[in-house]
Amino acid sequence: MGIDLATEQSKILVLATLSGGYRGADSVGQLHWEYPANINILPIVCPSMFPEDFYLGAFEQGIDAIMVMFSGTDCPYKGGADRAAAIVNNTYPLMKEHGIDTRRLRLVAICTVCTAAFHREVLQMNELMEEIGPVTAEIAAYQSKGTKH
Repeated sequence: MGIDLATEQSKILVLATLSGGYRGADSVGQLHWEYPANINILPIVCPSMFPEDFYLGAFEQGIDAIMVMFSGTDCPYKGGADRAAAIVNNTYPLMKEHGIDTRRLRLVAICTVCTAAFHREVLQMNELMEEIGPVTAEIAAYQSKGTKH
């Protein structure tokens, strides 16, 4: 599998619920399906734990893309799935305000048996990173526009 150097350098964070998305990712590993090494999977209980400023801060620190993976129904917290979706939706306008392409943040339905879907999603995100480049370049370009009057 040939992987572009730009993709290898991009940093993709996957927030994967323990009871859903993480098991889907684990299934990919058990099948020995390859995907780029720039995918960093963080097992979490519920994505509603992460407020909007978490995502903005991650982008500002050089995380190029974030994928929130869970099935929604696997959340152990009442209302957690709806809250997680609202947080992600609230983050998009904030990203625009900071000059960050909203395609860098994805809420993806991945369950315990979604092996092919997990694999497809991470490969597609890598392709997108090849296309749009590093987030730091977007942020710098946006900030330089703001300083020129």
